[in-house]
Amino acid sequence: MMRKFFRVLSYAKPYWGYALLNVLFNLWVVLFSLFTFALLVPFLNLLFGNSELVTEAPKFAFSFDAMLATLNYFISKVITTQGHVNALLYICLIMLSAFLLRNAGRFLTSYFIAALRVGATRDLRNAIYHRILILPLSFYHKNRKGDIMARISSDVQEVENSIMNSLEMFVRDPITIIAYLVFMISMSPQLTLFVLIILPFAGYLIGAVGRSLRKTSKAGQDRLAGMLSIIEETISGLRIIKAFNAIEYSDQRFREQNSKFSHLMQRIYRRRDLSSPMSEFLSSVVVIIVLWFGGRMVLSDNSPLGAADFITYIVVFSQIIPPAKTFTQAYYNMQKGIASAERIFELLDAEEVITEKPGALDVSTLNHSIEYKDVSFRYNTDWVLRDINLRVEKGKMIALVGESGGGKSTMVDLLARFYDVTEGSITVDGIDIRELRIDKLRGLFGIVTQESILFNDTVFNNVAFGMRDATMEQVVEAAKVANAHEFIMQLPQGYDSYIGDRGSNLSGGQRQRLSIARAVLKNPAVLILDEATSSLDTEAERLVQEALSRLMESRTSVVIAHRLSTIQHADEIIVLQKGRIVERGTHHQLLEVNGVYKRLCELQTFT
Repeated sequence: MMRKFFRVLSYAKPYWGYALLNVLFNLWVVLFSLFTFALLVPFLNLLFGNSELVTEAPKFAFSFDAMLATLNYFISKVITTQGHVNALLYICLIMLSAFLLRNAGRFLTSYFIAALRVGATRDLRNAIYHRILILPLSFYHKNRKGDIMARISSDVQEVENSIMNSLEMFVRDPITIIAYLVFMISMSPQLTLFVLIILPFAGYLIGAVGRSLRKTSKAGQDRLAGMLSIIEETISGLRIIKAFNAIEYSDQRFREQNSKFSHLMQRIYRRRDLSSPMSEFLSSVVVIIVLWFGGRMVLSDNSPLGAADFITYIVVFSQIIPPAKTFTQAYYNMQKGIASAERIFELLDAEEVITEKPGALDVSTLNHSIEYKDVSFRYNTDWVLRDINLRVEKGKMIALVGESGGGKSTMVDLLARFYDVTEGSITVDGIDIRELRIDKLRGLFGIVTQESILFNDTVFNNVAFGMRDATMEQVVEAAKVANAHEFIMQLPQGYDSYIGDRGSNLSGGQRQRLSIARAVLKNPAVLILDEATSSLDTEAERLVQEALSRLMESRTSVVIAHRLSTIQHADEIIVLQKGRIVERGTHHQLLEVNGVYKRLCELQTFT
């Protein structure tokens, strides 16, 4: 547990200056608190008429007796010169000033710890988001989006509310407790030894509850992640839910998950809330025992502890109780926060399958060819591709066709290193792509997929996505090539119009033409079209196909197509079946073979 706690704290390391200032002002608070309590003894002696005038200045020393002697000397001078009433007024004014300075210090401790807490949480959230971007696509096949969203939102918030928020308590409270204990030891070593004997028993009983809280808290975060997944799936699939009259089913499914989560959270809150009354009661028991033991000492004839000293001692001891309680509460909160931290670190420690070798090579363009050499690939146990050998010459158009699940999309995913080959290799100009820098490799490709991936942003930012230096003139030119300029200018704010979540404010054809404009602006060496027109109506397909034809002119292209009429002019057509290349050639050559390709063409003609 402590290893994870210190790992969370590592995100606070850049803000050590704020932590140091927090510690300094915590010491400031403790100093003025002790000074205030030290004033109680001469104050009480003055009220009870027990003060003896001190005529000689005591020697300076770091001890309670020396501090008390100095205060008595000062009060004695005031009493001698101005009387008891004025001495009382001086003590009250000094105590008021000490309280003012102590509370100013308390504000500054919170002021500086806030910068540390917020900064560390921000860095943790940044680290998670960066990890989300880096992890391979295979990771998201195994994990629900809602669960990942929960880790970067509610789990991080829980870490801030528990561990980061309790950080000051872990610094402040031990300092306060130690300082007060030293003060108490200087007043009465015997009574303080008795206190130190009975305090651990109370601490052990309080800590017993915290040990069971951690497991329950992690289960609660898992339940919350499940709920977020259901919500995310519901919003994404709302059209299907309504179409299949599944509103009642979906509602019942969410209610069951929500009920389980609520029951679990109720258990967590009850265990956490048990800490306050339990610590309150145990603190009262300890104070009463100390009162009984210390009272007997004061009443004995040979006790060095006077009545005023004992009252001051009890007041100081009572001040140890609040930091001890908050320290205990911080321990409970830490248990809950560690459960969330475990879930966060599971994500941060997830295996990064696609890695870049040290000293990876740069690549800026395709000079000769891309080649698949004896490539085989599997996600888990079943082979998706087997023994693929293919050469894509620069400037040529290669089409991949075949039945669904035949491995067409996997082939282009391997090319951009979204996954790595299981066997064999893929080379660019004779260099294995695993030897190349990942960002430079992916910079060679422009990808247009069947589902237009757009963002809830302006038209301009979607077309210029990933290109920070793109100008309006360049974006407009790319849109014209993609047959998109006309409909963009009809939008309310033109290129500054927001297109909604996933481009929901646009039609399917408009979304696809924006995706093509994005690829045009990138001006890639290799264009990958993954069934870019299969979901469009006839008119939208015509406009998109015109845009694609312009984009593909004199450019290396890899096209995945269901509509075989769109790839009849390809330089080579590769027919895939169950992960293997079963036929290859031009459109006319494959028709003459009278095999799988011809059967696919006949099926589409018949349809």
